[in-house]
Amino acid sequence: MDMINCKVNGIAVSVPKGSTILEAARAAGVEIPTLCFMKEKNEIGACRICVVEATGARGLVTACVYPAAEGMEIRTNTQKVQQARKTTLELMLSTHEKKCLSCLRSTNCELQKLCREYGVDETAFEGYKPHYEMDTSTPHLVRDNNKCILCRRCVAACAEQYVSVIGANNRGIDTMIGCAFDRKLSEVPCISCGQCTVVCPTGALTEHDDTGRVWDALADPSKTVIVQTAPAVRATLGECFGMPVGTNVEGKMVAALRRLGFDKVFDTDFAADLTIVEEATELVERVKTGGVLPMITSCSPGWIKFCEYYYPDMLNHLSTCKSPQQMGGAVIKTYYAQKMGIDPKDIVSVSVMPCTAKKFEVGRDNESAAGVPDVDIAITTRELGRMIERAGLKFTALPDEEFDAPLGDDTGAAVIFGATGGVMEAALRTANDWLSGKENANVEYHAVRGTDGLKQAEAQLGDLKVKVAVASGAAAAKTVMDRLKAGNPDGWTFIEIMGCPGGCVNGGGQPIQPQYVRDTVDLKAVRAQALYDQDASMTLRKSHESPVVKKLYEEFFDGFGGPKAHHILHTSYVARRKY
Repeated sequence: MDMINCKVNGIAVSVPKGSTILEAARAAGVEIPTLCFMKEKNEIGACRICVVEATGARGLVTACVYPAAEGMEIRTNTQKVQQARKTTLELMLSTHEKKCLSCLRSTNCELQKLCREYGVDETAFEGYKPHYEMDTSTPHLVRDNNKCILCRRCVAACAEQYVSVIGANNRGIDTMIGCAFDRKLSEVPCISCGQCTVVCPTGALTEHDDTGRVWDALADPSKTVIVQTAPAVRATLGECFGMPVGTNVEGKMVAALRRLGFDKVFDTDFAADLTIVEEATELVERVKTGGVLPMITSCSPGWIKFCEYYYPDMLNHLSTCKSPQQMGGAVIKTYYAQKMGIDPKDIVSVSVMPCTAKKFEVGRDNESAAGVPDVDIAITTRELGRMIERAGLKFTALPDEEFDAPLGDDTGAAVIFGATGGVMEAALRTANDWLSGKENANVEYHAVRGTDGLKQAEAQLGDLKVKVAVASGAAAAKTVMDRLKAGNPDGWTFIEIMGCPGGCVNGGGQPIQPQYVRDTVDLKAVRAQALYDQDASMTLRKSHESPVVKKLYEEFFDGFGGPKAHHILHTSYVARRKY
């Protein structure tokens, strides 16, 4: 590899030829501030915050796109540079709604942080200030363009997800980020993935905050408030409290939820085990009876919505199984309600999810097994973090506690649901035992692990050899669906698709990390490893081995594959118009 030598603030550094000044600075241990930059996704030099001085360049140059050169001397913090950055920030603030006290991103806002560091005066520039109505038309997202700085990160994230339903409208000072023809988000084929919210540097894009509804439910003595937490949440919640990325905080999370006042704290992992049993049953049935193949998993509501919008003619490939969130809610309001003698109408079912699309999913049709919604309120990991802070709980000092029985038991197969490939691996563990007629000792399928957008593998399940695929992110989903439309030349039998790149550990409802961290740390891999480590440490690692799942089918569902289980645990889909 050809290398070049340069200096950053007097520090000698050698970097590959073609590197940018920003990359050279990072190699030298110097961080240059950025706002619009996203590595390999949004390298446009638009915000001008990363300007530096460099020999051979005329004036200030943008470090994120300007190439480093042999012998170049780069200065990142001269008075000229600092004044330019300060002026740029002041100009941004001149049209920015400065309601920091009530903003969900206060203290975790990249613009706020830079303004504090550069001593910015918010009134330095006064004049015309456009005003925008907030878009609250969807259940998952709030768009407030009064806080937008036009960095276009959200546009890049939406494009990476293939859907590209937002972009820059108008020109000059009237430029704003929005949908075509100024439509609301509810009027375009947004898949609710929320990837735009995790890259937004300010409070312009946030999840629809439902914590107030949860607080109201907890204060209502007539309601039994039950919470369930998704597999991926335990691997990320600690980030809200300054803990290292990839810290498994399951025990502290349970303790916090109890102290918030929930009557029962259950684990969505139990429902994930249930999902695997149902999906494996459905897959085996399709294989044996000549049903529609390949079968595609249905755990990700963002992916489901994507398929309904963009491939409505292929919905019969989807498993009819509800997602773990919805299965968990359905079992709480049927089996558990009956067992405890509680009217389902008096249960408030709350879920903590890594995903903003779950807020959309709770309102879907055919998601009310007991005649009332399976899940009443879905909140994100971030929202739970804010609830814990408001309650004054010292999260890192909490003791480790266990989930409540009976819907708090799980297996290792359920834990790995939060990572791309986890659903496939869990399903293969059960399908292999069922099709081979024996308990197989080998339970790890490393070929479907990893953070690549698309993975393919072959698996021997008894006498049957199957080809499988795992996709994460809507762009990879499109690749898979286009291959299926071309006649499935790869010969896939079973496909896992997650709407977010890397799966639920990288969901749109996960803790916000500064873009510098997102550029330099593989969040998907580090968070996923926490789940794989927990799986490896568990005694039960196959969903069908769960004693609680077995008991549920014996006591309530009248065996595997029966009509009662199908009524409660399965759903339907709808072809959606894109425009």
